[in-house]
Amino acid sequence: MNDQQLEVEALDQFWMQHAFELAKCAEAEGEVPVGAILVKDDQVVGEGWNRPIVSHDPTAHAEIMALRAAASKLHNYRLLNTTLYVTLEPCSMCAGAIIHARVKRLVYAAADPKGGAAGSVFNILSGEALNHQVDVSAGVMADECSHLLTSFFQSRRQQKKPAG
Repeated sequence: MNDQQLEVEALDQFWMQHAFELAKCAEAEGEVPVGAILVKDDQVVGEGWNRPIVSHDPTAHAEIMALRAAASKLHNYRLLNTTLYVTLEPCSMCAGAIIHARVKRLVYAAADPKGGAAGSVFNILSGEALNHQVDVSAGVMADECSHLLTSFFQSRRQQKKPAG
């Protein structure tokens, strides 16, 4: 592995740790713990976490929140030369938004075998029929992010069980 690859891996780890902390914000609000951060030129341009329940908005996924924040900050709906870090593989809605925003690269942690659109169920981001493809890297901090999600859902199931 060359120095440039090592540097990319270190940056991916650094930014994913930040996304992981954002996922904890979602969990604290009772939301599915997913966090996302959009980076351009080694600077955060947008971040977000899942908020569909508290905002009464089915589109308020972490990725969408980060894309909205970045578009507002950059005064442009095209988010060229950016990298999106997200703790869970994007769904089809978020994958579509990523393509429309022209995000260059996606780095995600945990795969979503029930709804992932970056290769697990669908492969929207690399579809050759589309006018934009996204470079995808998977598995950065996958164990930590998977554990956070699993623990969240286990806790929710425990809360729903009748006592006694």
